[in-house]
Amino acid sequence: MPESKLTQRQKIIFKTIVEEFTRVAEPVGSKTLMQLLDFPVSSATIRNEMAVLEKAGLLEKTHTSSGRIPSQKGYRFYVEHLMETHLDVSTRNSLQQVFRERHYSLDEVVEKSCDILSHMTNLTSIVLGPDARHQALQHIQVIPINSKNAVAIFVTNQGHTENKMFQFEQDVSVEDIKNCTDLLNDQLVGTPICDVVDKMSEIEPMMAAKLVRHEVLFEAFVTAFMRFATEKVAVSGRDNMLGQPEFSDINRLKELMKVLDNGRLFHQWTDQADNVAVQIGTRNELIQIGDCSVVTTKFHYNNEEEGQLMVVGPNRMQYSKVVALMDYMSNVIEDVFGNGKGGKDGE
Repeated sequence: MPESKLTQRQKIIFKTIVEEFTRVAEPVGSKTLMQLLDFPVSSATIRNEMAVLEKAGLLEKTHTSSGRIPSQKGYRFYVEHLMETHLDVSTRNSLQQVFRERHYSLDEVVEKSCDILSHMTNLTSIVLGPDARHQALQHIQVIPINSKNAVAIFVTNQGHTENKMFQFEQDVSVEDIKNCTDLLNDQLVGTPICDVVDKMSEIEPMMAAKLVRHEVLFEAFVTAFMRFATEKVAVSGRDNMLGQPEFSDINRLKELMKVLDNGRLFHQWTDQADNVAVQIGTRNELIQIGDCSVVTTKFHYNNEEEGQLMVVGPNRMQYSKVVALMDYMSNVIEDVFGNGKGGKDGE
């Protein structure tokens, strides 16, 4: 039977099984369902309906119990057609408060979002900040604090701004800082961020000719640009994997940790040809990778730049809670950065 032909009762039974199994990690049997359903139905009828759901490929038997658990296909059907997302008012208010207490930098928002997600879902979260590598440098400003410290402000052609603190090992004069900034603005404006470090090497002789502390300034800017051209990734809640029965195999867990800690490996992992992806609403996606699931949500810092919230866990995760939380966090972040695409206060 195609899942689209399910009766209303079958849908309710299936939805109840998914939500109970994701909550307790134990196969769900007919006696448990009799207690959970809010309409009277016999144990025999429930067993018949579960058999239909199993034939449709939405449920699976386990070796250790007479109960059923959702299949990969079942989870996909649930998030596409049956899931209801809701976030309680206190959680909404606390999320708004966190981001509005003070003005966060981009890096801080990425890390803060990551910590909140892992804490509230009990899973591992990953947050990707906007990728500025293929934007072009538009302006550099350096503000001296004292002879050994300065703040550099980089602006790209798409309005992306980053601040970097310079701590020099030797005293650097205000004049040197001004001359260096003028030189870099003259030579680097319009250069893609990913090419700036190479271009810096080309203009190093010019810096040597014009600046007293050219080595110190050259090193400071090269380091800053290398960090600027690195994709912003934060990972939080790795230890939450330890509490998931699906990852009790220590070697399996080690492999997963390796993937989570390496941006290149993570992209390879999520881009495998045999992964199954399902769109949830307009900006969420579920990616199934074997017995793991990754839920992703996109958000915008401004009209040009977007970031991504991701939660990684077993296929058995509380999708309605995870998606509701990620959606609302995305809206709050967009509101904080003045984009407001999510509507007023994330509604």
